[in-house]
Amino acid sequence: MNFVEELTWRGMIHDMMPGLEEQLKKEVTSAYVGIDPTADSLHIGHLVGVMMLKHFQLANHKPIVLVGGATGMIGDPSGKSQERNLLDESTLRHNQECLKIQISKFLDFDSKTENCAEMVNNYDWMKEFTFLNFIRDIGKHITVNYMMAKDSVKKRLDPDSGAAGMSFTEFTYQLVQGTDFLHLYETRNCKLQMGGSDQWGNITTGTELIRRKAGGEAYALTCPLIKKADGTKFGKTESGNVWLDPQRTSPYQFYQFWLNTSDADAERYIKIFTILPQQTVNQLIDEHKQAPHLRQLQKVLAKEVTCMVHSVEDYNLAVEASEILFGKGTEDTLRKLDEATFLSVFEGVPQFKISMPELIAGINIIDLLADKTAIFPSKGEARRTIVGGGVAVNKVKVEGPEEIADSAKLIGGKYILVQKGKKNYFLIIAD
Repeated sequence: MNFVEELTWRGMIHDMMPGLEEQLKKEVTSAYVGIDPTADSLHIGHLVGVMMLKHFQLANHKPIVLVGGATGMIGDPSGKSQERNLLDESTLRHNQECLKIQISKFLDFDSKTENCAEMVNNYDWMKEFTFLNFIRDIGKHITVNYMMAKDSVKKRLDPDSGAAGMSFTEFTYQLVQGTDFLHLYETRNCKLQMGGSDQWGNITTGTELIRRKAGGEAYALTCPLIKKADGTKFGKTESGNVWLDPQRTSPYQFYQFWLNTSDADAERYIKIFTILPQQTVNQLIDEHKQAPHLRQLQKVLAKEVTCMVHSVEDYNLAVEASEILFGKGTEDTLRKLDEATFLSVFEGVPQFKISMPELIAGINIIDLLADKTAIFPSKGEARRTIVGGGVAVNKVKVEGPEEIADSAKLIGGKYILVQKGKKNYFLIIAD
């Protein structure tokens, strides 16, 4: 596989230094992407860099994941107006291990091949640096004029940008990031750094440092920053980031994020976030344009990413959960859902509370629906709807007005789902 050609058709190249393609054809090459370890989980914004490394490894080159234990402490001037928080070493190490587990689903860290993936933490070499060593060994090789010319610096110093200036710490960030590149070049023969287009200035500082200090040649490649077709930020929902950790974002919510993308976004995302070959992707896009109402593109995208990040089992359960609201679910489906997924599926439906002791004793279904809750305005209407077959409890039709609801009907020991007609859901919570 030609790595540059692969990323080009996928729309994943924004800038690239001349000579890179020739370098990749010449030998197995190492490349790295830096990841901020300020959380113990990646979110989907990180996936672009991870997918670049995945394609790099599939092209028989060696991917390196650099966890920014040192740089994560000091901030990054690329468009951000706030400095990052300081993290202690034990938190950084914990976060690093968690990130490696997640990235292991994308990259092969375990094989003995030449292009086996590797994870490093820049804190391991940065922690030994003294300030005097840094300005002597690194600072003298890059001029202030060169650093000031970077767009990321100019934006922060622009009085009209709204930013509160730039600290010396952040100003020197490009030197710190350049030192990482130099270190990996000297210790691991790493000749390529990849990142988002906002990182171009920092990455090229590294290539310049390698040229001036080590007399070597290194390369930069960046991908476009991913935005939604409407211009809003990718990866954000009303509840915040879409995380890879199932405790932060359930597989059901994760699946729903991709399923609900617009046609224009799905057409771009399926190229960036899956490894489906070009012919398959083009065929899917053509089929989708013939019948966009079937949302086939979104369904394949959601399946591919959910299976890659979570598992086939999580994907199947997410699909089952998604179908509940469209009348295809069963009581068994409901009982298989974990609480977070169950509540996600029925987010926003009216809720009512009843006491657990009353439910254990047993409540007539009409009393439950009209007296204990306000699902029906009157017992008469509740009775007529039940007789007409229009009420279901936990996806099972209520057979008659004499039915008793008790604790055996609880989902997860806490919830009863009532359905009135085809589309009206209500949640009863026992406490």
